[in-house]
Amino acid sequence: MTQIVLLALDTSTEFCSAALLSVPVDTTGQPTAEPRIWVRHEQTGAVSSTRLLPAIGELFDEAGLTLADCDAIAFGAGPGSFTGLRTATGVAQGLAFGLNLPVVPIGTLLVCAESARLRDPSTTRVLAALDARMDEIYWADYAWDEAASEWRTVRSASLDAPQRLVLPDVPFTLAGNAAAAFGERLPASAAARSIDGEALPHAGPLAYAALRAFRAGRTVPADQAAPEYVRDKVAQTTAERMADKAAKAAGAAGAASAEQPAKQALDGASPHASNDEARR
Repeated sequence: MTQIVLLALDTSTEFCSAALLSVPVDTTGQPTAEPRIWVRHEQTGAVSSTRLLPAIGELFDEAGLTLADCDAIAFGAGPGSFTGLRTATGVAQGLAFGLNLPVVPIGTLLVCAESARLRDPSTTRVLAALDARMDEIYWADYAWDEAASEWRTVRSASLDAPQRLVLPDVPFTLAGNAAAAFGERLPASAAARSIDGEALPHAGPLAYAALRAFRAGRTVPADQAAPEYVRDKVAQTTAERMADKAAKAAGAAGAASAEQPAKQALDGASPHASNDEARR
């Protein structure tokens, strides 16, 4: 083996993201130079499945490599968009099965931590938090182990309301888009040493994390690759939607009732009061 070639895929968000990483190694498998990486990262919305394979082909053409040169295929396992996770998993499985290659599942929250560290090498503790919709957050806590040159999972991927995130007891970086999505409702924003809203799921940092995992033997056969959904449902049930609608209607009715005394007070205002005073 003179080089390790790894293909990384992520479609857990509205982006179609693919990266091809190549690193020269010696006879013991130790890297002898910095990796080279080629990336396609495009906002495709719900049609990542139609763009992913063409993007992969472009990467190999650009790098002058072929699928046969690959040693492993990595994918963003989740959490994230259910449909997107299935797309990346299915493509990784299909390519790996056909080439008899191992698969490297990498959590999307860990990718956020990896991205934050790539952007700021002083980052050693990351609370990764992504908007999960339905007023919830996907989150996990990671600490960088300098001796092992690897992330250690302090708290594994979870799904919670914004105020229920467990904050690290040391200075930390808040990575992901949860701060932008929830603002002051997310206590972690005020507690963080720094906020990196650009540290999001992306095939580039995924490839670097996957390279370490591959060299450490953390791979699975293609037929065992599976998404990590975390959430066990993608939408509210009919009963939940009806209850939510009723609660909103009750709230609107209460607001309307509260407006009546104020309106009556204005209607009964002194005729000598100015328009400005009546408005106040």
